Amino acid sequence: MRSRTAALSVVLALFAALLALAAGAEENRPANGSPFDERAALAFSQSVVGKPVGDYVFTDQEGQRVQLSRFRGKPLLVSFIYTGCFQICPTTTKFLVKAVSAAADALGEGNFNVVSIGFNLPFDTPSAMRVFAKQQGITAKNWEFLSPDPASLEQLTKDFGFLYYPTPKGYDHLIQVTLLDPEGRVYRQIYGDAFELPILVAPMKDLITGMPTPAGKLSAFVERVRILCTVYDPNSGKYRLNYALFIELFVGATIIGAGVLSLLSEWRKHKRALARGG
Repeated sequence: MRSRTAALSVVLALFAALLALAAGAEENRPANGSPFDERAALAFSQSVVGKPVGDYVFTDQEGQRVQLSRFRGKPLLVSFIYTGCFQICPTTTKFLVKAVSAAADALGEGNFNVVSIGFNLPFDTPSAMRVFAKQQGITAKNWEFLSPDPASLEQLTKDFGFLYYPTPKGYDHLIQVTLLDPEGRVYRQIYGDAFELPILVAPMKDLITGMPTPAGKLSAFVERVRILCTVYDPNSGKYRLNYALFIELFVGATIIGAGVLSLLSEWRKHKRALARGG
C-alpha cells in the first residue's frame, strides 16, 4: 500500500512539474504567436556590420528603376518600413525626419542620402510608398522611397541584417536604421524609435570627413572644415558651429605657415651664402 502511495505521489509530482513547464513556456511566448526573438534579431543585425550589401534594383515613387549602387560615394541611411503600419513605422519615420534634418544642418544635405524600403510585398508599391512619404511630410531631395523586387527581397533583408515576422496585427521586427559607408558596406546599425542625435550623426561625420577631398576644390576643403567644427549642443538638442575650433585651426595654420616661411627664408639665405662662397 505504501509503495503504491509513493508511486502515485511521484506520478502526481511529475505531472505537476510538466504543467508548470507548460505554463512557463506559454507565459514566455509572445501573445501574438510570433517567433520573433529580439536578442537573436539583434545578433543577426550586428553580424552584417562590415559586410558589403549587394547591388539590388528597386522601383522608385515615380516608377523608375533605381540601382543601389547609384547611392555609392556618400554615406547612405536605410530604413525598412511597411506602408500598412499605422503606428510604429509612422512614429519612427517622423523621428528619423528630425534626425535627418539635424544631420543635414551639421553635415550638409548634399553629403549623404536616405532611403526607405518597403518590405511588405506586394502592397508596398511605388504609389503606396509615395503616399506614405507625403503623409510623413518628407520632401528632402536626398531621401527616396523604394519598392524592392519580390525575387530579391529575402536576400536584400539578409544583407541588411533585418529580420521580420508576420503577426495578426502586422509585423514584428527590430526598429533599426542601417548606415552604409560610401563603398556600400554596413558601417553602423542604429536602434530604437528615438535616440540621441549624435548616435546617428557622429558616425556619418566620421565617414564624410574621412572621404578624400577633390583636388583643387577650395569649396570642398572649406566644407570639410565646417563639418569638423560642427558640434552637438546637448542643451539645445541641435548641432552648431564651434567657432573656438575655427580660431584654433586658424591659429594653428598661421603658426605652421610662419614656421614654413621661416625655414624657406633660412634655406634661401644659406643657398645665397654658398653661392657667394663658391
